[in-house]
Amino acid sequence: MWKFNNPVNILFGEGSLSTLGQQLNNRRYAVVTYDNAHFAAIATEIKAQCPGCVTVFNQVAENPDLADLEAICAAFKPHQNEIEVLVALGGGSVIDTTKALAVAKDDHRVIANVLKQHAPVENPLPMIVIPTTTGTGSEVTSWATIWDKDSGCKYSLNDSALFPEAAICDPTLTLELPVSLTIQTGLDALSHAMESIWNRNANPISLMYATEAIALIRETLPKLVNEPSNLDLREKMMKGSLLAGLAFSNTKTSIAHNMSYAVTLETGLPHGIACSFTLPAVLCSFAFSECPTAQSLRQLFGDDINAAAKELESWIHKLNVHTSPEHYGYNKEKWQQIVTDALDGERGKNFPGCSQQLLNQFI
Repeated sequence: MWKFNNPVNILFGEGSLSTLGQQLNNRRYAVVTYDNAHFAAIATEIKAQCPGCVTVFNQVAENPDLADLEAICAAFKPHQNEIEVLVALGGGSVIDTTKALAVAKDDHRVIANVLKQHAPVENPLPMIVIPTTTGTGSEVTSWATIWDKDSGCKYSLNDSALFPEAAICDPTLTLELPVSLTIQTGLDALSHAMESIWNRNANPISLMYATEAIALIRETLPKLVNEPSNLDLREKMMKGSLLAGLAFSNTKTSIAHNMSYAVTLETGLPHGIACSFTLPAVLCSFAFSECPTAQSLRQLFGDDINAAAKELESWIHKLNVHTSPEHYGYNKEKWQQIVTDALDGERGKNFPGCSQQLLNQFI
C-alpha cells in the first residue's frame, strides 16, 4: 500500500502575487522576509495592496540556527495577540524561519524543546508562502531545516500542521535572483527530485512529479544561466522546483542530503551545491542493481545507468560545479567516513540502494 497527501493550495503563474489578499481573507498578518532593500520594497507593495499588515519581521539568517530564532521571537512578542497568519516572502531560509516562528511565536525555547526533547507542535500559526527562489520546495512541505552549529547538528522541524495554507508561486519574483543562486537553488531542486526516487518512501505519484521535474530542470537551468532575465525560463524553473517539492513532500530526502549536512557544517559550502555534487555517484551506485529503484531510474535515464551518471556529471560540470569530494577538501578516508555516517543518518536510512556500491563510487 502507498499513500500521497499534500494539502497546500497552489497558485502559480505570472501575477499570482495579486491573489494574496484573497488568501488572507481579511486576517491580520505579518510578513517574514530578508533584511534588505529589495525585499523591503516587495513587502511595502504587499502592505499597500493587502490591508491588515501588523508588521514586517526581517530577523532572518541564512541557514537558520537555533541561536538565530531568539531575535525574531522577541520581535514577535509585542504583536502576539494581533497576528493571525504569517506570510513568508523569500527563499528557503525565510520559509524555514517562518515555520519555526509559527511554532515558537514569542518563545524561541519552544523550538529547542520540539527538536531536542520531542515536545509536540502545538497550534502553529497558519502560513502563506511566497517563494522567491526556485529550489527550496519548502512552500509545499511540512518541515523546516534548523541548524545547531554549536553542537554540530542539523534538525528537521517536522509536523503535518506545518504545511502552508497556500503557496503563491509568481516567477516574476525570481527575476532578480543572481545567477549563482539560480544555479545553487536549481541544483537543490534537482536533488529533491532525484532523492525522492532513490527513496524507501517513493510512490507512483512522487515518481510522476519527480520525473517531470528532472526533465524540466535539466532542460531549463543551463539556458537560464545564459538568459537570467527570460521570464519564460524563470517560470519553467519555478515549475520544476515546485514539482520537485511535491515529489519529496511525501518521501523526504535521502543519502545525498544526509552527506551534505556534514559538508555544509564543516566547510560552509552552500546547501544547493553540497546536496547535488554527489548525485552522479549515487546514481551510478545503481548501475548493477535490479531493485525497483534501479528499474525506475532506467525508465527515466535509459538502460545504461553508468552512461547516465557520466552525462549527469558533465551537465553539472557545465554549470561550473565540481563533483569530486577532493575538490571540497576531503581525502578518501575522510569522505568514506562522511558516507558511512550519512548512511546511518535519518535521511540516509531512506536510501534503498547498496551501501557498499555507494562507497565504491568514491574509492
